[in-house]
Amino acid sequence: MDGSTLIQGGIFLLLTLSVALFTYLKCRHAPRDTNDSRDYFLAGGGLSWLVVAGSMMMTNISAEQIVGMNGAQTLLIAWWEIAAAIGIVILAKWLIPIYYRYGCTTTTELLERRYQDKGIRALVSLLFMAGYMFILLPTVLYTGSLFMVSMFDIQFSVLGLSPVLCIAMFFAISGAAYAIFGGLRAIAISDSLNGIGLLALGAIVTVLALEAIGWDLSGIPAERLTLIGAPDSEIPLSTLFTGMLFIQIFYWGTNMVITQRALAAKSVKEAQKGLYLTAVFKLLIPLIVVLPGIVAFKLYGDIGDASYGRLVADILPAPLSGAFAAVIFGAVLSSFNSCLNSAAALYTCDIHHNYIDKNACVKRIGTRTALVFTVVAVALVPVFAGADSIINLLQQLNGLYSMPVLAAFICALVFRNVHPIAIKLGMVFGVCLYAIYTFVGDPLVLLGVNETPLHFIHNMGITLCVTVVLTLLFSKLLGGQPQSQLQAQGQ
Repeated sequence: MDGSTLIQGGIFLLLTLSVALFTYLKCRHAPRDTNDSRDYFLAGGGLSWLVVAGSMMMTNISAEQIVGMNGAQTLLIAWWEIAAAIGIVILAKWLIPIYYRYGCTTTTELLERRYQDKGIRALVSLLFMAGYMFILLPTVLYTGSLFMVSMFDIQFSVLGLSPVLCIAMFFAISGAAYAIFGGLRAIAISDSLNGIGLLALGAIVTVLALEAIGWDLSGIPAERLTLIGAPDSEIPLSTLFTGMLFIQIFYWGTNMVITQRALAAKSVKEAQKGLYLTAVFKLLIPLIVVLPGIVAFKLYGDIGDASYGRLVADILPAPLSGAFAAVIFGAVLSSFNSCLNSAAALYTCDIHHNYIDKNACVKRIGTRTALVFTVVAVALVPVFAGADSIINLLQQLNGLYSMPVLAAFICALVFRNVHPIAIKLGMVFGVCLYAIYTFVGDPLVLLGVNETPLHFIHNMGITLCVTVVLTLLFSKLLGGQPQSQLQAQGQ
C-alpha cells in the first residue's frame, strides 16, 4: 500500500467518523419518544429550512444520480434536473400547504383523509414500498459501490463475492444503522454536513476536469452537447411535453422519500423556504452531475457508468480524493437510509398500525422493516450490474408505480366524489398497463399501428392519463363516492 492510498484512506475515515460523531452529539440529548411516529419519522417536526434543503438535496443527489447521470455522458440528461425545479415549486406552492392542513405523517395519509378509506392508503404504500425495495435501494447500493470500485480500482473479494457486492454490504450496514438508531433527525443532520462537502468538492471536480481538457469541448459529437433531443435520443424533445413534468410532480410532490423532509419542517413557511432553495440548487446541479461525464467522454470515450469514478481518480490529488470518497459515502448513506426510514414509516403508520396492532412500538416495527428492506436490497445488487444506463433504467422501472400513484393523488385533489373502489381499480390497471409497455412491448407496435415503440417517458404520460380517465369512468359506474364518506369529509 503506497503513501497516497494511506492518505486517501485516512482522510476518508477521519471525515466519515467526524460526521457520525457530530450527528451523534447533536442527537443524543434531543427529546425522543420511540412510540411517537411523528417524532421518529418526522424528527418531531423541528427541521429548519436550511436542514430541509440540505437533506432533500443529499437524498436526491446520491450515487445513482452522480454516477448514473455522468455515465450517460450527454448534456440531454440535464433535463432531469431542470424539470425537477418545476416539480419542487409545485410541491412548495400547492402541495405542502395541503399536507400540513391535514396533519399528514406520510404522504399516503392524505389519500385516506380525502377518501375516508384506509385501504387506498395501504395500497399506495405497498406500491411505494415495492418500488423502494426492488428498484431504488438496490440501485443506490450498486451505483455507490461501482463508484468506489472505479475510483480506487478495488480488486479484493470476500467469500468469493465481487468487490461491488462487498462494498454494497458495507454501505447497507452503515445506512441501516443511521436509519434504525437515529431516525430522521440523525439522517437530516448528517445530510446537511455531507451536502456542503458534495457541492464544494463536486464543483472542484468539474473545474479540474475542464482544466484537464484545456476547457476545450471540441471533438465531442454534437449530439452529446445539445439540449434538443432527437426522436431516438435518451430524452427526445417531445417527452418534455408529455411524461417529464408528471414524473417530477410524482417524485417531488408525492414520493415519501423526498417529501418526508418537507413534512418534517417547523412550519409550512419553513418548508417552503427550504424547497425554494432546493429548486435553485437543482438548476446548478448539472454542472456537477452532467458536465464531468461529457469531459470523461473526451478523455476516455464511451465508458458509461464507470466514467465519473475514473475521472475523479485521475484528476483529484490524494487528500481531495479521500475527502470526495467520504462525501460520496455520505451521499449513498443519505439516499439509502432515507429510503429505509420512509419505507419503515409507510409500513408502520399505514399498514401495521392500521391493520395489525395500533399500539405497537414505532421504533421496534420500524427497525424490523428496515432490516428486511436492507437484506433484500443487497441481494438484488447483482441484478443491476448489467444495466447499460443506470439512470434510464431507474426512471423506466419507476414508472411501474409512479404514474398509478400520481393518478390517485390527482383524482383526490382535482376531482370530487371519486369512489374509493374506482381509485383502487385504476391503480391496478395503471400498474398492469405500464408493465405491458415495459416487459411485453408497446401495444401500438404489437397491434401494427406503429413501427417503432414510443419512448418510455411518453408511455409514462399515457399511463397516467389513461389511469385517471378510467378511474373517473369506474367511479361514475359505481355511483360516485359513498354518502357516508361525503358526510365524514364535511365534518
